[in-house]
Amino acid sequence: MATFFTCKGSLMAATLLLFGLITANLDTTEAQIGVCYGMMGNNLPPAPEVVSLYKSRNIKRMRLYDPNQAALQALRGSNIEVMVGVPNSELQRLSNPSNAQSWVQSNIRNFWPAVRFRHIAVGNEVSPSSGDARFVLPAMQNVYNAIRSAGLQDQIKVSTAIDMTLIGTSYPPSQGAFRGDVRSYLDPIIRFLANNRAPLLANIYTYFSYAGNPRDISLPYALFTSPSTVVVDNGRSYQNLFDAMLDALYSAIERAGGGSLEVVVSESGWPSAGAMGTSVQNAQTYYSKLISHVKGGTPKRPGRAIETYLFALFDENQKQPELEKHFGLFSPNKQPKYSLNFGSGRMSDVSTIDTEDENLTESLMSDI
Repeated sequence: MATFFTCKGSLMAATLLLFGLITANLDTTEAQIGVCYGMMGNNLPPAPEVVSLYKSRNIKRMRLYDPNQAALQALRGSNIEVMVGVPNSELQRLSNPSNAQSWVQSNIRNFWPAVRFRHIAVGNEVSPSSGDARFVLPAMQNVYNAIRSAGLQDQIKVSTAIDMTLIGTSYPPSQGAFRGDVRSYLDPIIRFLANNRAPLLANIYTYFSYAGNPRDISLPYALFTSPSTVVVDNGRSYQNLFDAMLDALYSAIERAGGGSLEVVVSESGWPSAGAMGTSVQNAQTYYSKLISHVKGGTPKRPGRAIETYLFALFDENQKQPELEKHFGLFSPNKQPKYSLNFGSGRMSDVSTIDTEDENLTESLMSDI
């Protein structure tokens, strides 16, 4: 009899573990998409309404560009995972270790675990030639040390967000390389990220690449609507510009000693008005295709879902130039500009896994 109960207990434990693995698998797949919550508008709803909007639309991740206290308070208990930014204006101050400790205490520890922080972006698109550049790595190191002293280094990853202008060679993707003049800035950052198993954050916009070179880059290639392969590179076929840009970045990171460093797409979007190639229809196409596409990786790294943050939640009427005012997924009155399903994506591989898991679960349950 004791043997029976031991076996039964083992089966139950295996079943519970399996259920946990299935749940974790589904959550990871469904939660890859986040949305950037910018606040440069004088007509935007208050933070509690914004958090409610995320929840009602099944948006499970948020990027904040600074530790806005009203937003952090509203996020308590929401279960939304958060990337929070250290503004560029704070980098010099946080290059002092005690200031970094105070920043982490005030903006992270005072809210954890009621707020589920995922990443800290120490600086956004800092130009390597700017005066702030020399403070990025020291600020990252100090924020990381403060996170580690709180025992949160495995839960919260410290990184910085770059833009694609740092890439010198991007075609073909396998030859991707950073500009020579930025290597002294980027290489130590990449080593820091690799040592701490943190991803590099990258803002990737196919729109700006297309708008800057419409002669060589077609609109369908930039919008994920090309009917066939556009670029073949070392046996890899590229049907969209997003994959080509991200794989060029992967190649550049590898050349800079990053090995298998992961990339989080910390911004990507398409404006609905304000310049060439902009329209509600084009933006709808880009966002919907992107949501679906990032579930399946790139030709260089297939089958690996890409954590991606759509830019941005609202049209922000205080941004300049005019184009920058039209990236919102929602109007300031919270009405959607596009029909998007944030919980859907390319799920075929997961569906197969789920079926196998379900059959195994039923088999285990029948033995209990």
